[in-house]
Amino acid sequence: MVRYCGYLLGEDWLLQRALEMGVETPKTRDEHLQAILLASRYARLVTHICSYTRLRHVKISKGKLFWPIAFALDDPHEGLPTSSPPEEKYKALQEPLQKKGPPGLYRGS
Repeated sequence: MVRYCGYLLGEDWLLQRALEMGVETPKTRDEHLQAILLASRYARLVTHICSYTRLRHVKISKGKLFWPIAFALDDPHEGLPTSSPPEEKYKALQEPLQKKGPPGLYRGS
């Protein structure tokens, strides 16, 4: 099980951002996933954090599925740091994601 340092985003929140961007309402699961990926990629690009973050799909301990934008994780093969990011790295993402404080630590499958 991998441990992530990032901001958890729900599918509904990401889908709503995609619809606000002009994406048509998805009709299939594949279209749904593409809309989620587009919304995440856009948020990461406009805040200039795309090069040092990854989007992952995880199930947290309570069984709920989320899409964390990960700044760090404990798998060195992913090409991300293994420790929490400095404030200047995550601060740009707080407002667009409507988050407060530093990214949290989560275990995902």
